[in-house]
Amino acid sequence: MDKTHHKLKLYNGDHAIVMEDDNIKTLGSHNYNFIFNKKNGFFVRWGKTKDDDGDLELGLPEIADIEISTVCNGVKGLCKFCYKENNPKGKNMSFETFKIILGKLPPTVTQIALGIGNIDGNPDLWKIVDYCVSKGVIPNITINGARMNDESFDKIASFMGACAVSKYDKDVTYRAVKELTDRGLKQTNIHFMLSEETFDDAMETLDDIKKDKRLSKLNAIVFLSLKTKGCAKTGFLQLSQDKFKQLVDKAIENNIPIGFDSCGSLKFLKAIEDRKNYESMAMMVEPCEATIYSTYISVDGAYFPCSFCENEDWKEGLSVIKCKDFLKDIWYNEKTINFKKRLIKCGRDCPIYKI
Repeated sequence: MDKTHHKLKLYNGDHAIVMEDDNIKTLGSHNYNFIFNKKNGFFVRWGKTKDDDGDLELGLPEIADIEISTVCNGVKGLCKFCYKENNPKGKNMSFETFKIILGKLPPTVTQIALGIGNIDGNPDLWKIVDYCVSKGVIPNITINGARMNDESFDKIASFMGACAVSKYDKDVTYRAVKELTDRGLKQTNIHFMLSEETFDDAMETLDDIKKDKRLSKLNAIVFLSLKTKGCAKTGFLQLSQDKFKQLVDKAIENNIPIGFDSCGSLKFLKAIEDRKNYESMAMMVEPCEATIYSTYISVDGAYFPCSFCENEDWKEGLSVIKCKDFLKDIWYNEKTINFKKRLIKCGRDCPIYKI
């Protein structure tokens, strides 16, 4: 594409300029700036100087999590801790609806996380992926590893910036990782939900990463914090800080690449607080971004701070489909701003769930 630029109004009245071409997207303003490399995923953000994080209240949507399907048969039955309670009778977002939503989002969005259950649940999935690519937005996806075929693996490896395989079944997950990494997808991760009940399996999975050849080219295992929503409201307990630290220590000491969702970032910082390289490691940690840099849109086209807020902290979302101006009607809506200020005030620790 030819180089394009957009002028956007920030929350404090200042203006930001977004510029992009086929390779790079940049945002420049007095106290909020970023550079995103579309080819390799490199991203850096700063404030007035490179050593300044800037004003959090000025952030714009950089990543959009868009739920395009809740149709899911699970791997070997429905997942016992599915916070969305997805099932075979779920809903799909149509391609036409997705186009409307993507068209409403500001040009600051660099990547789209596509939320699905079954890989074949939404018949418009690959049209949606192609459309993202055509608009210069990088699509990413999380899969359960089931119902996959060569065509699915080929398309994910060819068009997605990253793919995470949720671990519900060892062989299903490890096979999917191998299929994707063999096709050259470097950003192939495992998603693993942490709780007291899954701790032993998490420790075993770290061992597998060192010895199972199917995982030899895995990018990282990303641990997700338990949020007591949906099916996870009963039967699961938050992992203790002590066991969380055991997990982190084992990974670091064995040079196993790990990551965490932003929900668990403060727990991770506490786990590494005694390490000599704490400062350098802490620089790579991003706490909760909801309403600051990230946005979530449900299968019905409604905006919520994040997917865990849906029908919980927020009983009703804000319609993206009906809005005329996303920044004015959604991002700067009083309801969104109040959540943002609440989140910043509590140090970007989750204001809804005990993590």
